[in-house]
Amino acid sequence: MSETAIRQGAGGELLLSGVLDYRSGPALREQGRQLIAASAASALVLDCAAVEKSSSVGLSLLLAFMRDARAAGKSLKVRGLPQDMQGIARVSGLHELLDLPV
Repeated sequence: MSETAIRQGAGGELLLSGVLDYRSGPALREQGRQLIAASAASALVLDCAAVEKSSSVGLSLLLAFMRDARAAGKSLKVRGLPQDMQGIARVSGLHELLDLPV
């Protein structure tokens, strides 16, 4: 397993990795909020390709990050969402918000 983290990539990219659950969620929430606020980019991309496993906490993080970006006057797109998270998004009716295929 890799380290669970969110970190700044190049050019407005945020890199999310590891296991997203009730243990990692609160720290990731705060770190993501800070990274979004500090980014000079007006268009952000949240890359989730390195997420190994996620509960519904992972989707709640994505939604919170989208709200943070909107509040900061920035856009945020999600890229590389793992299959398990896509499934949770579809069941929850969030696939359109996250721009996922049906």
